[in-house]
Amino acid sequence: MIGVQVTAYKNYIDGQWVDSSDGNVFHSMNPADREDIVGCFQASTAEDAIRAIRAAEKTFPAWAKTSPSKRAAILNQAADILESRCEEIAHELTREEGKVLSASRLEVKRSAATLRYYAVEGLSFSGETFANDDPASMVFTVREPLGVIAVITPWNFPLSIPARKIAPALMTGNTVVFKPASETPLMGLRLTEALADAGIPAGVFNFITGSAAKVGTPLVTDAAIRGITFTGSTQAGEAIHRQVSLTTRMQMELGGKNPILVMEDADLDKAVELTIKGGFELTGQACTGTSRVIVMRNVHDEFVAKLVDQTSRLKIGNGFAEGVQVGPLANQSQLDTVLEYVAIGREEGANLVYGGDRLTENEYGKGYYVKPAIFTGVASHMRIAQEEIFGPVIAVIAVDSFNDALQVANGVAYGLSASIVTKDLEKAQTFVKEIQSGTVKVNRTTTGNLMHAPFGGLKKSSTSTFRESGRVGLEFFTQTKTVYFGY
Repeated sequence: MIGVQVTAYKNYIDGQWVDSSDGNVFHSMNPADREDIVGCFQASTAEDAIRAIRAAEKTFPAWAKTSPSKRAAILNQAADILESRCEEIAHELTREEGKVLSASRLEVKRSAATLRYYAVEGLSFSGETFANDDPASMVFTVREPLGVIAVITPWNFPLSIPARKIAPALMTGNTVVFKPASETPLMGLRLTEALADAGIPAGVFNFITGSAAKVGTPLVTDAAIRGITFTGSTQAGEAIHRQVSLTTRMQMELGGKNPILVMEDADLDKAVELTIKGGFELTGQACTGTSRVIVMRNVHDEFVAKLVDQTSRLKIGNGFAEGVQVGPLANQSQLDTVLEYVAIGREEGANLVYGGDRLTENEYGKGYYVKPAIFTGVASHMRIAQEEIFGPVIAVIAVDSFNDALQVANGVAYGLSASIVTKDLEKAQTFVKEIQSGTVKVNRTTTGNLMHAPFGGLKKSSTSTFRESGRVGLEFFTQTKTVYFGY
């Protein structure tokens, strides 16, 4: 706030906390109160990014040879540190990103659990042996680390998404240069502190903050970068993809336009609960968030009435306030985007049956608050039914048959997460087979995934190369050698 001293934070390069090369900085703001400055961070340059890459490149050979048990010990210690600081970090997460405090606590705990999970899984991640007719030889594979990994992460899960990328990268012997989103740099710094305090060797893990326009090019084009793991918009992912060399491995989790199908036999109260949880929790700012509800016409009106009624009961406000279920949007850009799409929906002829207006009275005036929006009368070709909004806007689309519902669900460029609400096992199984989505759910919300299960999308929701999370999350960070060993 005005008159309050703002803490200045630094980059972490080659084991040292350092300023940016040109001394420029930027501020992280509280989206619930724009007068509250969370911290002052380094506006890093391309020179800073190259310095971090060189440090990671220099230390890679020694880290690759470090025993898996020592790597695991560091991850476990970092997990202990995160948990010991859980309440403090959760408060900072709510202040910096805006999500409700209970969700922030869960994210800190999940991040610590992710570090522990990969500390264990990495100890048994190895190659294979193969049957061979030659009795005087063995044929087997070995897995080796790639080298320097660039980790570029978004602001909506600023602790747990970096953890699920960084932990398997380090556990498999890679070194890392980590750039978090500029909206939430403090969370990236807290994860960096945990690893540094846990004893990560200098240069193995490096942390820089700042604009992707300034540091992004070396992070994706430098010859030492052997892998890029990125989560963000499809547009940003495509821009990165165009710059990356043939020999640089990419893992990208991108946008979504996720549907939930509501069948005639659905428990409508359950369907409404799942829709609100998927569409409006986290203020709709989740790549797996529910943005389309495809509902059978003969239950449409009843479903919409229940949805509007339950949405109107949601408490909107600062994530620290008791009982708040919907916090602010993350920044001015997100607010502008949501309001723009609400206007687009109206112009396209959809019916705005609830919400969609900015909240400005009293304490809302200092933050980026908007009332969750529900559109009906939506046609599948409309922009609000095709384009990712990344906010609390739900488009309800009425259909006449299950086949129509499947066609509408698949009729977008994305394929990240999808759900169906039904008691019909045949329809559920057909949905699982026919839906074009990397994550498929039955009678569950589109959001949420287990840290030990694979996660990723199809179509423009992913590069569809390597999945994140789970044991398969280790595969991206290793390359395979096949060995024919005669004796």
